[in-house]
Amino acid sequence: MHGGRHSKATMQNKPGELMNLNAVAKKAGVSTATVSRVLNDLDVVKSSTRARVLKAAQDLNYHPNLHARSLARGKSRTLGILISNMENPFFFDIFRALESAAHARGYEVVVANTDYRSEQLLSSARLMIGWRVAGLAAIVSEMDADLVQVLTDSRIPIVFYDVGTPRKNITTVRVDYRKGMKKIVEYLYSLGHLRMAFVGHHSTLGPLNERRKTFLDSVAQCSPSAEARIVAGTDGLEGGREAARDLLGSGFHPTAIICVNDFMAVGVLRELREQGIRVPQEVSVTGFDNIRLAEFCSPALTTAHIPREQIGQIIFQSLVPDPEKEQLTGREIVIEPELVVRESTGPVRNTRGAAGNHEKLVAD
Repeated sequence: MHGGRHSKATMQNKPGELMNLNAVAKKAGVSTATVSRVLNDLDVVKSSTRARVLKAAQDLNYHPNLHARSLARGKSRTLGILISNMENPFFFDIFRALESAAHARGYEVVVANTDYRSEQLLSSARLMIGWRVAGLAAIVSEMDADLVQVLTDSRIPIVFYDVGTPRKNITTVRVDYRKGMKKIVEYLYSLGHLRMAFVGHHSTLGPLNERRKTFLDSVAQCSPSAEARIVAGTDGLEGGREAARDLLGSGFHPTAIICVNDFMAVGVLRELREQGIRVPQEVSVTGFDNIRLAEFCSPALTTAHIPREQIGQIIFQSLVPDPEKEQLTGREIVIEPELVVRESTGPVRNTRGAAGNHEKLVAD
């Protein structure tokens, strides 16, 4: 009796994968080995046989268990991506470029949104490693103290964007925010701006704090009479709008507002418009990142360009190295932003210009 029950349980627990494979083989009039070759996209099967097998699989609504197949082969064709904020087009643009490169090489991508929470970052990273992803990219601003060790121990290719340090299996892609922010401040100073405000979010996170600190340092270097103010909101359109509302209600009247990213800058523009403040006639506004929205909002946004498509390609090449190209694994790659001047910035009105030493500053 016990043996019979065991046999019955084995049949019930037998993977539906094999039973469905047999059904496809029977319907197509081929062996299960031939079905496997077709579904694994091997070129050893005649085109007419391939078409017959695919038609049988479609008719039977058969979907192979790709995760189980990857485990059986000992390798995966899935990449994991961790992103701080999928609502921000900047992150989404990098994801889209990476996904396009992955599909071109036969890889799939799974993505997790961390919402800037380090505990979620660690949890999602562990989950993806458990799924046996072929590589993992962390396009984030937050960090967890245990994360680097977890990823190093995984031995799979890892790419950090904006955080972390290179290791044997870890490549880092870093933007030189200091240069980008300094270019923006010096440009505004050259237009006569001496009262500047910075709109940021999550100031305790390294990459974001670097922009904030560089803003303060750069304003101080411009002129002893230059004034600066910091306000913050959540990363998003509404966060930018609320931060602008707080700034305008504080009694500080900036002639220029520099935003930590374009996403928040669009919210700032909306609040200024609501309060009847003209841009750039009364207040100049800049962003950072140069997302597509920056070009199409009104007025078009002056910003610092970060090449998101290039970054996506670099991340993929680091996760899935091309044997015929230079290997990027274990390196730090630094991206320098470029200033993009559009309609949202202009000279300060009713002033005689900046301090006399600004020509030397710009020359430096």
